[in-house]
Amino acid sequence: MKRSFGRSLLTVLFAVLALLWVAPIAVVLLNSFKVGTAIALTPFSWPTADTFVGLQNYIGGIYHGDYPFYLSMLYSLIITVLSVGLILLCTSMAAWYINRVGSWFCKLVYYLCIFSMVVPFQMVMFTLSKTADRLSLDTPFTIPIVYLGFGAGLAVFLFSGFIKSIPIDIEEAANIDGCTPPQIFFHVVMPVMKSTYISVAILQIMWVWNDYLLPYLVLDRTRYMTIPIHIQFLQGSYGRVDYGATMALIILCLLPIVILYALCQRHIIQGVLSGAVKG
Repeated sequence: MKRSFGRSLLTVLFAVLALLWVAPIAVVLLNSFKVGTAIALTPFSWPTADTFVGLQNYIGGIYHGDYPFYLSMLYSLIITVLSVGLILLCTSMAAWYINRVGSWFCKLVYYLCIFSMVVPFQMVMFTLSKTADRLSLDTPFTIPIVYLGFGAGLAVFLFSGFIKSIPIDIEEAANIDGCTPPQIFFHVVMPVMKSTYISVAILQIMWVWNDYLLPYLVLDRTRYMTIPIHIQFLQGSYGRVDYGATMALIILCLLPIVILYALCQRHIIQGVLSGAVKG
């Protein structure tokens, strides 16, 4: 009975915490269907017949201003796909090399990756912005290199934890059959790490897609805007903020990530557990 009571108490506790996390999103969703004055005066009320505007805020947000919203979505998509692809490829190969070679240099690189996870972004953001400007990394096609540096720590940690659980006999057998190291990695190791790949990919997608500060500091905002930056500059005449359009675009920004996370939640849990517990 004590165990049953403890489980029930934890269920209630986590249910309350889940509601607290979902509440802000629910408030934004409700306000995305209301007029701007109602959002400012009664942000926590349900839309009424006088305040409900349907999809007007969504349509107005998409066509608001001189900078097209579809360009912001395209640039966010390009940055996310290139960054996540680069992180997955480079960090998985690095983690495999670190674990299989095991030299002092590999251990040093591994601990540097772990250390990078605890370094606040604010400590390096000014130096980073100047370096990115000098190296011409201020476009959607070059900023993934910057994301690779910031995303490598967590990715290498998760991949390394899973690679430790892979029997080395499989790779030795492939080596005896004549496989080169790249063939061993791409044909033997990579298929085994499917769950970890999906887990790391989803976590990195959520970070890159919703990131505001790094693109704001690095990108040339006169030419390129991601969705978070576009929402930040969603203002009307005399600097007036269009709250309805802002709420609508926030929902459009969150919707793809929420759907993707819901579909891949099982793989995320499996990948994190296999990368952090095994070995």
